[in-house]
Amino acid sequence: MKNNEELQKSVQDAIYWEPLLQKARITVVANNGVVTLSGVVDHYAKKAEAELVAKNLAGVKSVITGISVVSNEKDQRTDVEIKAAIENVFKWHWDIPTERVHVAVEDGWVFMTGELEWNYQKEAAKNAVTNLIGIKGITNNINIISCSKDSLEKKDIELAIQRNSAIDCKNIGVYVLNNVVTLTGHVDSWYQKCESARIAWNAPGVVQVQNDLYVEFDE
Repeated sequence: MKNNEELQKSVQDAIYWEPLLQKARITVVANNGVVTLSGVVDHYAKKAEAELVAKNLAGVKSVITGISVVSNEKDQRTDVEIKAAIENVFKWHWDIPTERVHVAVEDGWVFMTGELEWNYQKEAAKNAVTNLIGIKGITNNINIISCSKDSLEKKDIELAIQRNSAIDCKNIGVYVLNNVVTLTGHVDSWYQKCESARIAWNAPGVVQVQNDLYVEFDE
């Protein structure tokens, strides 16, 4: 397992390897696998990219993001302009039921609410907004309200996770209660934790995934 200095350098190197982040002013601090990112970037997409890069690195257990988004003068947009841009971009996404997603913008921060049937639709709504100019942050409070009449089968979710060769599933426990799936145990990386949850969300009828997996590394 990497010590704090090694992990810090690994995260820094990975961040600045990305073309989008080469000129970003991002500071990295590592402490027992917990990585804290701080600094200033000019687009929200850069903040999201830095967080994703850090989470996917070996040795990282969790990421705390304290990066601020300060737009250049030419990229500044009013809340009305941002909301209009979001509503327009939603129209070009077949996977976002626009009539069921409500958007509010306050000082550049985007708040999304509503009710959707699938989690992939919720993620699509967030991803569609991420690259827009002028955004400082996104709060995705869309609820999943499944219309599926299928009963959730624990074994089906376990088999789906097992089919993914990138996940070491021997220490993952799956529990189902009503329409809620809970994942317990440990995995070797943050990527495996997120991927396990994504697979669980794909089961018809799921309205919530409680991801209690923790990241543990072999010495």
